Amino acid sequence: MEFRIPLGDWAEEAVAWITATLGGLFDVIRAIAAGIYDAVDVVLASPPFWVIIIIAVVLAFIARGWVFALGSAIGLLVIVGVDQWDNAMDTLALVLVASAIAILISIPLGILAARSDTASKIIKPILDFLQTMPAFVYLIPALILFRVGVVPGIVATIIFAMAPGVRLTELGIRGVDREVVEAGQAFGATPGRILRQIQLPLAMPSIMAGVNQVIMLSLSMVVIAGMVGAGGLGGEVVAALNRIDVGLGFEAGLSVVIIAIFLDRLSASLGGRKRRVRAASPSRASDDADSAADKAAASIVKTPH
Repeated sequence: MEFRIPLGDWAEEAVAWITATLGGLFDVIRAIAAGIYDAVDVVLASPPFWVIIIIAVVLAFIARGWVFALGSAIGLLVIVGVDQWDNAMDTLALVLVASAIAILISIPLGILAARSDTASKIIKPILDFLQTMPAFVYLIPALILFRVGVVPGIVATIIFAMAPGVRLTELGIRGVDREVVEAGQAFGATPGRILRQIQLPLAMPSIMAGVNQVIMLSLSMVVIAGMVGAGGLGGEVVAALNRIDVGLGFEAGLSVVIIAIFLDRLSASLGGRKRRVRAASPSRASDDADSAADKAAASIVKTPH
């Protein structure tokens, strides 16, 4: 007699139970997620394209200088030129919403994992599972729970993209010099104050690297999200694939690449500034540690318990 573990049957029964028991909750989540997406999409798609381009160029100039600003302007004008602007804004709205939610979930989980070895041992296998499971698999329960549209794409993107945010947040906090933390403890700082005033500021470059990776993984899901009705550039790529339309596929794919490069450079610059400042002086790292300890001590002395 052939032996077979009915994992698939158990998964179907679990999803069916969740759908029957928590259907109302998922309808509420769907309405909230769709409302947030629609609001962001209106903000991006309603103004004329040149207004969004000017804002993007200003942000690019502040972040990395005139070369990046010029490149951003040219890239965004290319998107306008191939008539993919509206789809690009739909995709950008999806990425921003999914990335924001993934970051709001991943950073607290990373903090929890950094402060508790037990939590870390529980969270790491879950993250391994989420990162190795094919992204298409996430779409099946997402479709069942949230129906066709942009919401299952957002949910699948959040699940797929949040892992590096958790890992790099934990890594950054655990990498903070123990002597700095002990200095804060010696002055009577509570664990919460040590986290806010010492660990998070010193771990910020690593946390921002995690934010950057969350955004990039979110963008990598836009085509997959297009398969469940999310629209945008992903929908255009899926349509091009169904029709074997090389031109449309190239234009939509190039638009995704332009947005990805812009968001990657912009988000990377937020964490890169602190790293560049620290690299300016060989003694900067020890100075930062001493400064953090001094600030913690001063704050503890000034603020009554």
